Amino acid sequence: MPYTGEVTVGGPSDLRVLDEVEIRKLAVGPGDNDVYLLTCRRDGAQLLVDAADEPGRLVDLVREGSGATRLDHVVTTHRHPDHHRALRSLVAVTGAPVAAGAPDAEAITEATEVHVAHRLHHGDTLTVGHVCVEVIALRGHTPGSVALVYREPEHVEAPGAVAGRAHLFTGDSLFPGGVGATGGDPRRFAQLYADVRTRVFDRFGDDTWVYPGHGRDTTLGTERPHLEEWRTRGW
Repeated sequence: MPYTGEVTVGGPSDLRVLDEVEIRKLAVGPGDNDVYLLTCRRDGAQLLVDAADEPGRLVDLVREGSGATRLDHVVTTHRHPDHHRALRSLVAVTGAPVAAGAPDAEAITEATEVHVAHRLHHGDTLTVGHVCVEVIALRGHTPGSVALVYREPEHVEAPGAVAGRAHLFTGDSLFPGGVGATGGDPRRFAQLYADVRTRVFDRFGDDTWVYPGHGRDTTLGTERPHLEEWRTRGW
């Protein structure tokens, strides 16, 4: 079945197979959080984005990708509890090191009692086997919110793959229909909008696939015509 990104809490994961990496999406918890697992197809290395909830299901997801409990990184996109409720349990099972945006790292450690081994900054990279993902800081939803971007290689063979296309995991900073919540604070909104515009829309093409922290996926091409509308309304 082709990947759609349509997942429901309690339902199965959805799988996208690209040339270098497999991407799995799973919905968990009362907040309908999206969790993503990236698996390097060459050596089985894995990165999980947001250990949000339901640790048993997350362990099962890890095993879907590796056949075991191999997990090389857990990235927490930001400090809000619904994005790290399963972090402590998942790390206890897998031993995976945790990465998070530097300004949010202390709050995550205090809430979960899990050490943040890698404090991420804008432009950092993480290596997952033979796959590289880049860190994009998107400040505003929280001070340390980060997104991750993976680019497909220039020569692809897998059905549905697109040479050079970016895949962007945005946490709660970008959704279909707008940027993430900023608590009604105009300064926080201005910061997030500026980061999303300059660090995402000004840099990546319309075919960029967006994997948000909740709900359905989208593309930058779908959202780009509405940027000025978002700026005008202020959320």
